[in-house]
Amino acid sequence: MDPDELKEGLIEEAHRLGFTLAGIAAPDPPPSFPRYLRWVQSGRHAEMGYLATERNLSRRADPKRILPECRSILSLGMPYHPPKAHPGGVAAYAWGDDYHDVLIPLLKKLVAYLAEQDGSAVNGRWYTDTGPILERDIASRAGLGWIGKNSMLIHPQHGSYFLLAEILLDIELPPDEPFPVDHCGTCTRCLDACPTSCILPDRTLEAEACLSYLTIENKGEIPLEMRPKVGEWVFGCDVCQQVCPWNRFSHEHGYSAFGARPGIPPEDLAAELALSPQEFNRKFKDSPIKRAKRRGYQRNTAVVLGNQGDESAVPALAQALQDDEPLVRQHAAWALGQIGGAQAKDALHKALEAEQVETVFAEIELVLREM
Repeated sequence: MDPDELKEGLIEEAHRLGFTLAGIAAPDPPPSFPRYLRWVQSGRHAEMGYLATERNLSRRADPKRILPECRSILSLGMPYHPPKAHPGGVAAYAWGDDYHDVLIPLLKKLVAYLAEQDGSAVNGRWYTDTGPILERDIASRAGLGWIGKNSMLIHPQHGSYFLLAEILLDIELPPDEPFPVDHCGTCTRCLDACPTSCILPDRTLEAEACLSYLTIENKGEIPLEMRPKVGEWVFGCDVCQQVCPWNRFSHEHGYSAFGARPGIPPEDLAAELALSPQEFNRKFKDSPIKRAKRRGYQRNTAVVLGNQGDESAVPALAQALQDDEPLVRQHAAWALGQIGGAQAKDALHKALEAEQVETVFAEIELVLREM
């Protein structure tokens, strides 16, 4: 089949499946890899060691080390934009089903479509935030947008609320022109609004200061100085997208799988803090929020309750001082210290008498001294 016709049909099929953005990039070494390597070598990837393994660095440097016979890369963007009145609390991509479960079957359908149209077997590798490739670099080279100052891929007609995916193909298809213009200009809204100032001048992030990292990828305690900056984000953060002027052009997406589930974002944080392991697993089955695990989610919930400073949360936080997870107890103690009052202080004194984990004991002692 003629490569131009094959590409045209593939792009149309991608649009039909719900991918608003679709384009083809050549499988060349990504121009942004040296910047990525500097970022890793500077330790800005925090505890995400999988980003820096020799094998994964080698693959990110050249897509053909993943699929030696790769001749084209199909780059795709699926919108997940929330309603215009975004209350925060949970990053919008996590309101519905896990995007891995949604997108990967669609990627397989595109490979099957291509094989049917070409009349031969197609060898491909598909990823959606799952493989050692530089997704935004590929997307920009496929004409899907430019990489903004907040490191997000931005399209001038659709904004940045996109999930990216790629298919490495052993079929040569005509590549699209790279996106030609950086439309960020002199705008600094994302840098000015970032709660932790984690956005760096070279359009990368200081991961250990990013709220998305702290509330999702970080498996340990949230540093004391960062807890007030968490604000009301219990999972992820969308601030740099919320303030981006290009997102005034984004559209709500009708894809049902990304619609908000009941109770997301949560309205009753005290009830969230009381979720048992079974209740947590049941509520967040097939949800991105499961990535934080119960202890991470309730750690975050405790911090948000502390930031809100509402005395009505004291009973729930006092109960959390008896949680099986030391991480939850530690952050519940901090939250009680933020709220203060006789009831909070009494709960902390009782917890101190029973606590046997050194890190939690030290946290309670510190909170009581400061109270």
